[in-house]
Amino acid sequence: MPDRYESDALKARIDRALEQFVAHGKRLRAAFCYWGWRAVGQPDSDALVRTAASMELVHAAAVVHDDIIDNSPVRHGLPTAHVALRRVRHGRPRSRTVARDLAMLVGDLLVTLAGHMFVTGGLPAAHVTRARPLWADLARDLVAGECLEILRTGTAPDTDASLKVIRYKTAKYTVEQPLLIGGALAGAGSRLREAFSAYGLPLGEAFQLRDDLLGLFGVLARTGKANLDDLRSRRPTVLLAETWRVAGPAEREQLRSVLGRRALGAKELDEVRDVMSRLGAPARIENLISARVEQAIRALNGIGLPTHVVRALVDLSRTATDRRH
Repeated sequence: MPDRYESDALKARIDRALEQFVAHGKRLRAAFCYWGWRAVGQPDSDALVRTAASMELVHAAAVVHDDIIDNSPVRHGLPTAHVALRRVRHGRPRSRTVARDLAMLVGDLLVTLAGHMFVTGGLPAAHVTRARPLWADLARDLVAGECLEILRTGTAPDTDASLKVIRYKTAKYTVEQPLLIGGALAGAGSRLREAFSAYGLPLGEAFQLRDDLLGLFGVLARTGKANLDDLRSRRPTVLLAETWRVAGPAEREQLRSVLGRRALGAKELDEVRDVMSRLGAPARIENLISARVEQAIRALNGIGLPTHVVRALVDLSRTATDRRH
């Protein structure tokens, strides 16, 4: 009986963790997949919506794994999976290690569920077959981006290197590849696929640049993420790289004294915000965001997209980048 009870309790915890990470988010990846489908001239489709929803499970898996790697305690204002699952072995040895291991498996399960949903959403098998190589590309680039971030963490801040990280870790799987997958499912031609990439890559980068700004300067009650995570983990953000690029010796020394420390509080956060603001880094990030959004919207011109599709993609570009959380 005790063994069965513990097993049932663990299953209930994991089920709640799965529900938590599927319930939140902006659904951007599914939306871009949907409009990639509609851009080809395909009609609204419940089967396509179910298939596109698989992108959100990929994202949920990436979030779980990312939070483990960064040791982030909070997401969407709630405990992250590896924190929430500590309750499974509360008061027992190795509870933190076991919780991290369980959370990693929750992320793996979400990836498996995503793949299953993608192929069983109800679209014809021929449609799914066309898009399967792109699904593999999405997973490969997401992992590559995570690896790049891990390898860059703790190294000297560099803007070009940080932009490469966000291109692979975020831009491709958030915007470009969902669009390409939706287009492939619908039978998009090469010209449209090129336009999807020309729109998706800069917009995906702008999305992550906004996320980096909110991560440090946002309000926890709105963003649901701890402001100090990027500093504690010394993540290679473009915001940090742009600050470092123009910082003098004294300012760099001040940053060194903070980056990578676990015991940080409001005082250190305010000091870093002050340095970044004095050096104009947030304003430069805003300029990078604006330039990329404009580049993305220009890519929609002259390719014969239906008006309602252009309008939807322009609206999505604003939703993805003009946000407070």
